[in-house]
Amino acid sequence: MPTSAWLIFTAVVLVLLALDLGVFHRKSHQVSFREAMGWTIVWVILSTAFGGWIWNAYGSAKAVEFFTGYLIELSLSADNVFVFALVFTYFAVPQSYQHKVLFWGILSALVLRFIMIMAGAALIINFAWIIYVFAAFLIITAIKMLVSKDEEIHPENNPVVRLFKRLVPTTTAYEGDRFIVKRGGLWMATPLLVVLVCVEVSDVIFAVDSIPAIFAVTKDPFIVFTSNVCAILGLRSLYFVLAGVMNRFIYLKTGLALVLGFVGVKMLLSHTPYKIDSLVSLGVVALILAGAVGASLWATRKLANAEQPLAG
Repeated sequence: MPTSAWLIFTAVVLVLLALDLGVFHRKSHQVSFREAMGWTIVWVILSTAFGGWIWNAYGSAKAVEFFTGYLIELSLSADNVFVFALVFTYFAVPQSYQHKVLFWGILSALVLRFIMIMAGAALIINFAWIIYVFAAFLIITAIKMLVSKDEEIHPENNPVVRLFKRLVPTTTAYEGDRFIVKRGGLWMATPLLVVLVCVEVSDVIFAVDSIPAIFAVTKDPFIVFTSNVCAILGLRSLYFVLAGVMNRFIYLKTGLALVLGFVGVKMLLSHTPYKIDSLVSLGVVALILAGAVGASLWATRKLANAEQPLAG
């Protein structure tokens, strides 16, 4: 992709982020279900419009690659929602502060993912065989997801968090929505900054799965990066939509495992006569996810009346 495409996309994202934090969410507040749903729809529309621009500027093949990568990344981000909810619950983060944590967490994630994507692209260009390593990794991860039992996560035991708290003076209580405060001439972190570190660490861990998965769809760093960014930008609002009803998606983990397994196989076949077309990939991924979500909602339909979305 030309440099101009990178510059235009980056400029638009920065403007949207500035409007998000500086205008629409300038003050910390509790995000209602209705507000979160509205923003989720906005981000989906913007991502779809961007995919349409790719179609018009660079052809249908690139657009299909973008939409497939976007769908894969958005679905894999569902696991992030589980972890975010657990971290916020464990650290008793007030709902009015959660949006700010996710905003800065996702902003940092954009930078980290750009670095990881460029590194992955460089590896594929210089070491073509690395694609088979990615494929094996995704298939093994898929199998582990299918056979492993859900394990309880303890954020306080994360080595990065433990190291951070050991090296950085931290207050015992929240100081509004501030990440750092000055006490007795000493700058100290607040528990909210510890929460942000947890969010960052979890995103990096999930990126290890999602980025190789999108390289199965396309080797174009621009498509990989933009599909990642579009999915991540909508992750904050998606969290507030799904956090209260995640227990209904009982088959989502199975669906995500099947998606990872499929893209792993697609990678293995990428240099053979049995290469899977991008449009077929988009259809298969969409079908798997729709099936997993549909089956989950049907199986837990009796819980629907007992659940309430996040208050607002």
